[in-house]
Amino acid sequence: MPTVSVGRDRLFAALGKNYTQEEFEELCFDFGIELDDVTTEKAIIRKEKHLEEETEEDEEVIYKIEVPANRYDLLCLEGLVQALRIFIGIDEIPKYTVSNIPSESMLKMHVKPETSLIRPFIVCAVLRGITFDEVRYNSFIDLQDRLHQNICRRRTLVAIGTHDLDTIQAPFTYEALPPYEINFVPLKQVKSFRADQLMEFYKSDLKLKKFLHIIESSPVFPVIYDCNRTVLSLPPIINGAHSAISLKTKNVFIECTATDLTKAKIVLNTMVTMFSVYCERKFHVEPVEVVYSDGKSSVYPDLSVFSLEVPLSYITGSIGASLEASQVSSLLNKMQLRAEKSVSRDGNSIVVSVPPTRSDVLHACDVMEDVAIAYGFNKIPKTKPASLKPIALNQISDLLRLEIAMNGFTEVLTWILCSYKENFSMLNRKDDKSTAVIIGNPRSSDFEIVRTSLMPGILKTVGHNKDHPKPIKIFEVGDVAVLDEAKDVGAKNQRHLAALYCGANSGFELIHCLVDRIMEVVGTPFVPIGDNSGYYIKRSDEPEFLLGRQANIIFRGNHIGTFGIVNPEVLIIFDIPDPCSFVELNIESLWS
Repeated sequence: MPTVSVGRDRLFAALGKNYTQEEFEELCFDFGIELDDVTTEKAIIRKEKHLEEETEEDEEVIYKIEVPANRYDLLCLEGLVQALRIFIGIDEIPKYTVSNIPSESMLKMHVKPETSLIRPFIVCAVLRGITFDEVRYNSFIDLQDRLHQNICRRRTLVAIGTHDLDTIQAPFTYEALPPYEINFVPLKQVKSFRADQLMEFYKSDLKLKKFLHIIESSPVFPVIYDCNRTVLSLPPIINGAHSAISLKTKNVFIECTATDLTKAKIVLNTMVTMFSVYCERKFHVEPVEVVYSDGKSSVYPDLSVFSLEVPLSYITGSIGASLEASQVSSLLNKMQLRAEKSVSRDGNSIVVSVPPTRSDVLHACDVMEDVAIAYGFNKIPKTKPASLKPIALNQISDLLRLEIAMNGFTEVLTWILCSYKENFSMLNRKDDKSTAVIIGNPRSSDFEIVRTSLMPGILKTVGHNKDHPKPIKIFEVGDVAVLDEAKDVGAKNQRHLAALYCGANSGFELIHCLVDRIMEVVGTPFVPIGDNSGYYIKRSDEPEFLLGRQANIIFRGNHIGTFGIVNPEVLIIFDIPDPCSFVELNIESLWS
């Protein structure tokens, strides 16, 4: 979860009270966050530079506070202070207002159709009459960085640009142009660069080079101009130096370009709601009209609240505490959610008004969670849960684990994701394109598909432990995934069991006896071929096994698995010098 670093003294001054460390830790726990570390700014710098620890009397104490990943309003000092002051009853829930400006007087952002090729969405707003000091300014910049790392997914989904409105002139245009047509002086630079030259220039910049890949291969780059063709920004890389904000800035123009409109609106709302507290008209935000080439337009930001009606029985039943509607409403108000008892005929529901700061509240369960936090987890009565009937598949899985372990095998746990080669070519198998679930955008070539067999993981385990004393006897009970058009997600899980015996005397009979023991434990007799009342084995021809030393397991007329001696070609690929015998079967077929 993200960690927010704030100065202790500034935090306590904003809260209006000094706390001991223990008292503040308790407050954080009650609110559902955690004081992760107490340090100093100089200590952080020394740690980064690997210098020896030194302490000075005048070093400012820094609190590192861990906040939930979806609470974007807590990523800055302003949001944290506001939430805690409301929680402890000092402040009321603020009402955010979009200034009522006639359409003809409203600032406008015109969007050109070419932007659909690269970053199709943009949302904007203005903070008028804002007052910055050094602390507020740094917090404003830090919030942008934290949002970029969090909901913006390192600027791939959303990129934030902030500008001194007094240095630029509306109307603005959002365009997508070939990089050689874009020229401007970027932030913290003194000379003008062409956009393609800028890509080369920033390849040596430790901070910005990790964002270049987002647009550098595109034939067009997104760019924002004012009416004088002054470049405001080249999103998601850098803002222009001309409109840079400073401590003297009084009017801030905020634009968020995005590939995800919903996240862009959340980011914009977070920025303006957190810092409108410093505006001349507190909690007021000036809107901007975004006009598209087809004539459609939208006004941002949208600071409206949305209502959610939640049954009181759901809240109290899920928490396990008996609470009245008035108590629940009071607890929700502490969490910045205006709540009141429903005026419907039954009157057993709570109507919750969700403000623009609480984008994490999407469902009744989110409301219930906030009630539980405000009530206090330690106050919830301890009760013994009613006896639950275990899932039959898990029961048989556990029984088989125990039985195989008593036969001298050691359980292993391997990755459910593997490489495409490991699942197919390394096992001498061919992909028929109808079985494997392939990952669309894998982070690594080691995790390209969801395994369709437990065999690759077990062979890799032996290959990495080939110097272990022999014999090596290991097994795994785990899920594989296969394509299934009948399922709503297009695939299904199957529970498999696999076991391997590796040693100089590894033979067909060693793994065969384990198969017989498994079937005996399940209560299935060995029957002649063709008899569907039990199980029998039948010659198979699988490429991963040695020809003539392998067999299919037929259970009540259905093929549920295969066992035999692993093909020496496969063993060489996995760097296993000793012969191995292996079995894999579908447990769900036994259970059903």
